[in-house]
Amino acid sequence: MNKDNKMLRFSVTLAVAFIGGLLFTVLHTPIPWLLGPMTAVLIGARFGKIAFFWPSYIRDTGLIIVGYSIGLSFTKDALLQIVAKLPSMLLMTVLLVTFCAGIAFVVSKLSGVDYPTVLTGSIPGGLSQMIIFAEEVKGIDITTVTFLQVARLLMIIFFVPFLILGSYFKHSPAHTGVDFVEKGMTFTGPIFPTVIMFAVLCIVCAFLAKRLKFPTPFLLGPILGTAIATISGFHGPSLSPAVLDVSQFLIGGYIGLLLKPEKLQHKAKIISLALVSGMIMILGSIGLSMLLVSFYHIAPSTSFLSLAPGGMDQMGILAHEVHADLSMVTGYQLFRLFFIYFAVPPLLRLFFKIGDRGKTKSV
Repeated sequence: MNKDNKMLRFSVTLAVAFIGGLLFTVLHTPIPWLLGPMTAVLIGARFGKIAFFWPSYIRDTGLIIVGYSIGLSFTKDALLQIVAKLPSMLLMTVLLVTFCAGIAFVVSKLSGVDYPTVLTGSIPGGLSQMIIFAEEVKGIDITTVTFLQVARLLMIIFFVPFLILGSYFKHSPAHTGVDFVEKGMTFTGPIFPTVIMFAVLCIVCAFLAKRLKFPTPFLLGPILGTAIATISGFHGPSLSPAVLDVSQFLIGGYIGLLLKPEKLQHKAKIISLALVSGMIMILGSIGLSMLLVSFYHIAPSTSFLSLAPGGMDQMGILAHEVHADLSMVTGYQLFRLFFIYFAVPPLLRLFFKIGDRGKTKSV
């Protein structure tokens, strides 16, 4: 097959990804339109005769949609929660990231994989961000980073619901504070012109962020633009599950092509260590949540979901199910999200530069 025939290659890749999404939906797996296309493209690219192709602008479109959805959750109430509990949010976030860095060091020693790669793959709550960051930094193994991040995500998706619905976290309904998750989803204005305006805002902010050389600009730009508009009182309509599925599909196919198992050395060891480190990460977040309970005397479920190294959307849904304090859970998750997006990539770059200098001097 001619590799220059990009339209045909993309059409085949698109069809395979869609079949994967449908199959995972039928099987009722978590986030089927992210994991389904990712898995299908991974398998198809390895065993098919056609060189699969997924344009980066398709991935960027998915990131813009996700960025808008995240920015929409950043209401005035969320901002007030973050400001009120900023010291503890910063402390807990730094402790969690440091704990994950320690796990990464042990995994690096046991697996023989270089520490920058394992560290990038172990940062919690930033699957797309860390994979894209790995693309931008020379010397980092993208395949290993992706496997580590996906393994962590799967551990969170499968184990946290069982843990949060277990006996330890069962409690009488906690005070819910300001339920800004549900309020943030309320929209009563004209949908059509508002959608167009927010679409233009997100696209402009994405390209502006790219011009300013922000990390993952097509995600951060829409997050910032939508968040500023929402805090200013200009509310956009929430996205339907179908639209969010489409965004996951656009990103999942791209990530599937990044996964190259044939380039992953010591497959069994790395995958086993990834699963073990994911479980240790969950246990570590439980330990930190106990500290948070002693700080604020809140329900264990609220504390754990505030610190669980998963996505804000999933944690918000679980918080609603167990009657946890939605404002606190979302506030902590939002803070960590922005900390990982803004603070972690520059810190990692600085850390890697210092490490490279040390290696150069020792040589």
